[in-house]
Amino acid sequence: MRATRRALGRAAVAARSERIVQGLLSLPPLQSARAVGLFWPRTSHAEVDLRPLDRLLRERGVTLYYPFMDAKEQGFTTGFRRVLGIEELQPRGRGFAEPSPESSVAARGDLDVVIVPALAATPEGQRLGYGSGFYDVTLPELRPPALAVIVAYSFQMLAELPTLEHDVACDLVVTDRELYDARGVLAAAR
Repeated sequence: MRATRRALGRAAVAARSERIVQGLLSLPPLQSARAVGLFWPRTSHAEVDLRPLDRLLRERGVTLYYPFMDAKEQGFTTGFRRVLGIEELQPRGRGFAEPSPESSVAARGDLDVVIVPALAATPEGQRLGYGSGFYDVTLPELRPPALAVIVAYSFQMLAELPTLEHDVACDLVVTDRELYDARGVLAAAR
């Protein structure tokens, strides 16, 4: 899946990402969100590019948080930190851009929506990540009440994925072609 995604050209990543961002913006939970957890794309990995979403949410006055992993004696402390401007995001040795360690950490109830990357996903909200377990450890600390929304390209959708007991399913999946309401969140809100 990594090789397939990396084979996408820049124009394809931009076009598919734009459709995903538009799909996200059409979601009522995102339209009413006051605080959102995002991730900065690893462009060398052709990840979904959420930079336009960052800009649009900031223009609406939405508070944004980004993931962090702080090393501790054994393992890591994980979570989301508030980011006032994208210049705060820097590589900090974990393979992705992270906020400053001095930024405030989101607690349960601080985030309304968390946008989650994936190498692959199922319509039921299961995902294959990068193997660090970041979202499996972090999401239970934030939801409920936060909703977890996977973003992936349509070719990353699979009928099923192997899952383990600690794997955390997400609420929605937004691709460049479809929306999957894995937990009936949108149907319940009508």
